[in-house]
Amino acid sequence: MSDTPKFAVIGGGSWATAIAKMLCSNVPEIAWYMRNNDAIEHLKLQKHNPNYLSSVEFDTTKLRLTSDINEAVAYADYVIFAIPSAFLSGELEKLTVSLEGKVIFSAIKGIVPETSLIVGQHFHENYDIPYDSIGVITGPCHAEEVALERLSYLTIACGNEKKAKIMGKNLNSHYIKTKTSDDIVGTEYAAMLKNIYAIAAGIAHGLGYGDNFQALLMSNAIREMKKFIRKVHRMKRNINNSAYLGDLLVTGYSVFSRNRMFGNMIGKGYTVKSAMMEMSMVAEGYYAAKSAYKLNKEYGAKTPIIDAVYAILYEGKDAKSVFSKLTEKLD
Repeated sequence: MSDTPKFAVIGGGSWATAIAKMLCSNVPEIAWYMRNNDAIEHLKLQKHNPNYLSSVEFDTTKLRLTSDINEAVAYADYVIFAIPSAFLSGELEKLTVSLEGKVIFSAIKGIVPETSLIVGQHFHENYDIPYDSIGVITGPCHAEEVALERLSYLTIACGNEKKAKIMGKNLNSHYIKTKTSDDIVGTEYAAMLKNIYAIAAGIAHGLGYGDNFQALLMSNAIREMKKFIRKVHRMKRNINNSAYLGDLLVTGYSVFSRNRMFGNMIGKGYTVKSAMMEMSMVAEGYYAAKSAYKLNKEYGAKTPIIDAVYAILYEGKDAKSVFSKLTEKLD
């Protein structure tokens, strides 16, 4: 494989659109798979995604747009999956071409519900992709700020440093800075867990807790994340690095955070179903809360925040009373 491989983006949402924008600044052509044929036709004619980040204008001569996932995967050396984790298995079932020899990067911030695995582990265990051909693209970085070309930072994690650097090089620009990591498992779990903590931050805001409590909640969250990840995958890592703490903070505090928005609605009294219906995008933390709670039954880390979010979302517990008890467990 050359140092200038071919890339495919799998997904039609905001993060997939942001990644396509980043790649188009550096490579002559990318394949881009979307399920929605209407969105593809609109993009071809109007040069922007009608549903997400519609302010981003594309040079459509650089796009091989397709509604056939096999066409996109067959074209590429590096395949970037940027779809909600809840839909990943359904999309992969459409594959008839082989993933052998492909480098798979996950830009998905969640757990695959059918297997309760993070995406990298799912590809390794179910598609025999070696870990040195699996990578993770993580923040702190919101798609909306990529659209606005505000300075943003990405961490590219892969067992193979050369492949991580190739991916980073092709995402870099005057407003995107990248660095590499070898912590594939830890960064991917952090990307999943921070969405749960962002829901907690949103619930707290919806219940009327102020900035002082939010700061306490986030400081407890990063310690809880450290305990959880250490149980799942022990290695030397600095939990204060941007891929862990930075991504947690931006997701917990940003007005662009769909998980915080979802939590805020729950805190204000919306049911889970009504909050989901009101949002146009998937809150990954909803699915992650169930997976993390169940996984932790095996590992036994002390996770009062995850437990609280799970109790509210899946056991129907009253958010006000759950958070009242949670405040006694934080320090």
